Amino acid sequence: MEKLARILYAEDSSDDIELTLAAFKEINMVNQIDIVRDGEEALDYLFYRGKYADRERCAPSFVLLDIKMPKLNGIEVLKLIRQSEEYASLPVVMLTSSQMEMDILRSYQLGANGYVIKPIDFPEFVKAIKGIGYFWAILNTSPSK
Repeated sequence: MEKLARILYAEDSSDDIELTLAAFKEINMVNQIDIVRDGEEALDYLFYRGKYADRERCAPSFVLLDIKMPKLNGIEVLKLIRQSEEYASLPVVMLTSSQMEMDILRSYQLGANGYVIKPIDFPEFVKAIKGIGYFWAILNTSPSK
């Protein structure tokens, strides 16, 4: 049986994490979701540093990346991901409250695969998360490593 790929979710809001996990559960997504709380931790996870130095050597199937995070923001993290040969083609979806055109444009310029503004309305938030999960974890085919 093929092992399901992991999803990396970089988000500092506990409420958003809880809502996202609940939405994924509603679509019966059983992928392992690894949560990091800031930009530095996201990079440590991806590059096997610090507390993630001994984690299993496998790339996530995709990254959900908030922009407004402590230490390093999501745009800085995206830039560093895209500069790495190992993760140059890793799907990254920006999931953020930022509606600033500058953030949207910069994210796409740096190679984001999607940009989703977090809806304020709970049912719409759940619907957006379900759509992301269904497409990126179930329908999408990414290049093999």
